[in-house]
Amino acid sequence: MSAFLKVIVLIYIVALNSACTRIETGEVGIRIGFDKQINSGELLPGSFNQTLVGSVLTFPVKDVSVKVEDMTPLAKDNSTMKDFDAVVIYNVNPQAVSELYVSKNRSFHATFDNDIFLMYNYVHQTARNAIYKSVRKYEALEMNDNRQAIEGEVKELMQRSFADEKLDGSVTISQVLVRVILPADSVVASANELVKAKNEFKQKEVEVQTAKKEAERIAALNANKGAIEYMGAMANLKIAEAIANGKVNTIVIPLDFKGMINISK
Repeated sequence: MSAFLKVIVLIYIVALNSACTRIETGEVGIRIGFDKQINSGELLPGSFNQTLVGSVLTFPVKDVSVKVEDMTPLAKDNSTMKDFDAVVIYNVNPQAVSELYVSKNRSFHATFDNDIFLMYNYVHQTARNAIYKSVRKYEALEMNDNRQAIEGEVKELMQRSFADEKLDGSVTISQVLVRVILPADSVVASANELVKAKNEFKQKEVEVQTAKKEAERIAALNANKGAIEYMGAMANLKIAEAIANGKVNTIVIPLDFKGMINISK
């Protein structure tokens, strides 16, 4: 083989390799002919496909993540949430790629880094609608405690929408994750004021109960005046007995003492 032919063959091989698209794992491809018509059938992962004539489109189909952010839905108490963010993960049936791309409006899809994400925009809008409907059942301050329930409800509502559009066998929601739930600042401030008021009320209740118990104690003492006098008389008797027995050298005389004291030498 002459040097010229070798160069030609080398150029052809380089051109063939550069004009070739490999379908990666988690993707499916379809071929667009030179006449701009879509060829039937999908190109499977791992296959190499020439693009000298026509072109190849690639579609991620496994675990596609859709961010639904900066939402401000209404809560059950009619307050507007400050922020609500979620992530929806969906999968596309590889055998439905060609049909979805051809039959569905192109606005349903999104393109990132030369890959076409089938039904991405449709999933995004369906998720928003489901979130607005789901969170309307909960008070603003109860949503975080019901995060798991909201995730399940949003997923179920989305699956119903897909079934209504005959997409239940083509697009599948694998997971819904609620990332951020923030009530309005005014709702949080009102809740804090309510907690403060409740704590102050409890403190006042304790003070009232303490005052009642003290009043009951004083009333009980006043009601038993005779008992107090008896106890005083018994105390004086014991002191007198101790003095008579010579066991007391010093005694304390009350201001109103009216008795007699015998002082020995």
